[in-house]
Amino acid sequence: MKILLVEDDATTVEYIVKGFLEQGHNIETANDGHQGLLLATSSHYDLILLDRMLPQLDGLKLLAALRATGNQTPVLILSALSHVDERVKGLKAGGDDYMTKPFAFSELLVRAEKLMQRGMSQTAPTVLQVGPLQIELLTRRVSLNEHDIALQPKEFQLLKYLMEHPNQVISRTLLFEAVWDYHFDPRTNVIDVHIAKLRRKFEEIGYGELIETVRGAGYRLRQNH
Repeated sequence: MKILLVEDDATTVEYIVKGFLEQGHNIETANDGHQGLLLATSSHYDLILLDRMLPQLDGLKLLAALRATGNQTPVLILSALSHVDERVKGLKAGGDDYMTKPFAFSELLVRAEKLMQRGMSQTAPTVLQVGPLQIELLTRRVSLNEHDIALQPKEFQLLKYLMEHPNQVISRTLLFEAVWDYHFDPRTNVIDVHIAKLRRKFEEIGYGELIETVRGAGYRLRQNH
């Protein structure tokens, strides 16, 4: 899942980013309203976490401008303003949920994932199928020839990306930026390590050749096996 966090408090940003990264989600940040609106309207996100009071452009004005473009990305408003009138204003402006600060990350995670699931159910398929391999996106269940496979968060994201591009050669650089969400360091072998882990799990079921290495180019998930 790809999340945009628009928040100007550095401590809150660090707290939220750390939590979502540990859960295997990609998260980008903006520290003022103008930057947040620019990112929200120029890229696709599964969820926007929006601070209520922001420099340069207030959170509710940002939200109104976003909705005016027809963008219906789920928005969870985060605010120190806890009065019921403020919550009503946030929801009327187009927010899908409203949380008051301070909050526990566990509650934020549950609310965020529910909003993302709701958005996915309305705009995208909930199951990916490539040959004998299947991912149920809402439950994160992965099965191969009806055998369940337990994956770590980054393994799941890596496999999901490959399944979204079956039979295509995907470069290591593209995989790194898509799954780890930062610029590629040619000295790292993190892609190779995770591909090897996936292959070992597939080999246990007799599908070790499902992910193909294309020498000098990248990796390909074979649709027909």
